Amino acid sequence: MPNTRAGTYRLQQGGYKAFFPEPLPPHDLSLDDNLQALLSKADLALGRLDGVVSVVPEPDLFVMMYVRREAVLSSQIEGTHASLMDVLDFEAELDGAEARVDVAEIVNYVAAMRYGLSQLSSLPLSRRLLCAVHRVLMEGVRGGEPARTPGEFRHSQNWIGGGSPATARFVPPPAEAVDVAFANLEEFLHDPTPLPPLVKAGIAHAQFETIHPFLDGNGRTGRLLITFWLVEQGILRQPLLYPSLYFKEHKEDYVDRLQAIRDEGAWEDWLAFFLDGIAQVADEATGRARLILELRERDRRRISDRFGRRAATALPLLDELFKQPALSAKKVQSLLGVSQPTADALIRDLVGIGVLRERTGRKRNRVFAYQEYVDLFPDASSRR
Repeated sequence: MPNTRAGTYRLQQGGYKAFFPEPLPPHDLSLDDNLQALLSKADLALGRLDGVVSVVPEPDLFVMMYVRREAVLSSQIEGTHASLMDVLDFEAELDGAEARVDVAEIVNYVAAMRYGLSQLSSLPLSRRLLCAVHRVLMEGVRGGEPARTPGEFRHSQNWIGGGSPATARFVPPPAEAVDVAFANLEEFLHDPTPLPPLVKAGIAHAQFETIHPFLDGNGRTGRLLITFWLVEQGILRQPLLYPSLYFKEHKEDYVDRLQAIRDEGAWEDWLAFFLDGIAQVADEATGRARLILELRERDRRRISDRFGRRAATALPLLDELFKQPALSAKKVQSLLGVSQPTADALIRDLVGIGVLRERTGRKRNRVFAYQEYVDLFPDASSRR
């Protein structure tokens, strides 16, 4: 007998079986000693990460790099090959960067993350919010054409793997069942019945991926849901977590454990995987924040010691580099409101002490990167 704890497969008119999820919360969910220990470890790790934000001066300076890294990693899970440096080149308007469709997908992810976070103060994590986020995510990229209804729940069957529902690895519920299934997910998220927020996050992400409410972009939207939930619940003050790092490094396990929920009702195994991953990436993000602080203090001292009166202009530029670590002289002019000769001189001075590195090899329209800072955020593409 198949395990129907998480839902049932039902034969459809086309001869394939689609999955109909059971309402949340999972029946007889067992938070045993092992899961409680993993939950405690993840809670402590997130607490340390959030604690960094509370003591760091001007955390907004480097939050965007965490968001960009999560965007790169989440998109790479879906087969995108662009690196973080590709995205930074795009943002710096480096010639040719705008032609990369995969880069545009990552830039959209960053925009979708920022948009969703900006709405949480006035709009709860909900269908309305996620549809608006999905519209931003899919705008002008693959899967964003009008026929695929970006920002709207699907009106036709989709599937995962294979060339058709008949050969797919998994077929989500048919379109007519999506509204009811998602309404239950939404109710579960905001049900006041006590359940640890991280456990809710893991269950909600898995259920979202099972429902697969959009024709495209479900993986990325479902991973955004995790960050939105943690911020909405006050567990994180800033989106400094990148869960996609763990999911990407364990992609096969990630996919298999989600499927095991549907086939075997293995909610506890999935939660163990999820909580262990949250703890690992939270610790990694905390360590990275400390390295950023050390780098910033070191380079501020170098500029103050060597630049004399010019430090008054160079230090604000250094802070801008933590937000946007690849830029041109024209961008420096715009950011600081200085003349072209002053911008050129600032860049030349920062290249001279090793803070900036020229990336294009050209004599005109050059782009410079704060490479040591960028290197603190490695991803698979940049290491190849």
